[in-house]
Amino acid sequence: MNAIAVSGLEKFYGDLAAVGGIDLTVAEGEVFALLGPNGAGKSTTVEILEGHRRRTRGSVEVLGFDPETGGRSFRERIGIVLQQTALEPELEVAEILATYAAIYPRSLPVDEVVEIVGLQEKRRARVKTLSGGQQRRLELALGIIGDPDVIFLDEPTTGFDPSARRQAWSLIDNLRQLGKTILLTTHYMDEAQNLADRVAVIAGGVIVAEGTPADIGGRAEGEATIRFRVGRDVAGEDLPPVARAGLDESDGQVTLETSTPTEALNEITSWAMERGLELEGLTVERPTLEDIYLRLTGGGGDG
Repeated sequence: MNAIAVSGLEKFYGDLAAVGGIDLTVAEGEVFALLGPNGAGKSTTVEILEGHRRRTRGSVEVLGFDPETGGRSFRERIGIVLQQTALEPELEVAEILATYAAIYPRSLPVDEVVEIVGLQEKRRARVKTLSGGQQRRLELALGIIGDPDVIFLDEPTTGFDPSARRQAWSLIDNLRQLGKTILLTTHYMDEAQNLADRVAVIAGGVIVAEGTPADIGGRAEGEATIRFRVGRDVAGEDLPPVARAGLDESDGQVTLETSTPTEALNEITSWAMERGLELEGLTVERPTLEDIYLRLTGGGGDG
């Protein structure tokens, strides 16, 4: 069953189409990443789904509600974590969570939420004493304290160091285990790769590709790059036919692209084994998610 269903979504500002006709579904319990460069329509789309912006045309349902008219019944079932949230600096972590919990008809226990986001040791700490990463955890805690069914995460790890980002990924995995539906925006391709069940790339107000991180944009079928190194005494004509054109004689590096990597590898490794050669630095790489993203968006920076 779908938690989010969008059909023919359009948003115009005068003659300018910020969103030019989007069809999108997100299943219950799915983590879905929306990627796109600045000005692509990503933020506008998410704000429409949250009920913060009116659409021009199209059909939008989130948990069976039209976000424009769902009112409090709708808002009580979604959680929103923005890039920045103003937090009362003098309140303690547990106090601010209890305050927010009281707003909702159903809410998670404060201690449970504190544990989910890893702030047990900061339960009685004032907000102003928290580090940047800890404040971001608290913002996530505030987004889930009302036990929402759908959670919108806007650039959840922007500004995090690598360790803090990994911890945030673990938090999002915890939410996945709770059965929450999560729609996140991110400009980190490895984040989308590690967290998302499915990914959509939006450019020019339309979705240009959608799929799993492994297969979006034909990634699974894209040409593979094979690299290895041979001794400088190996000439191009000594190599198997599939690899001859890829030899750099100055350093013995061989690079080739192929749509049939298994066949090419068989030819290359059979050749090496017949001669008792070890292929130094042998790697096989498919196009990365970032490669696909840059191709789909024309190299535009994400934001």
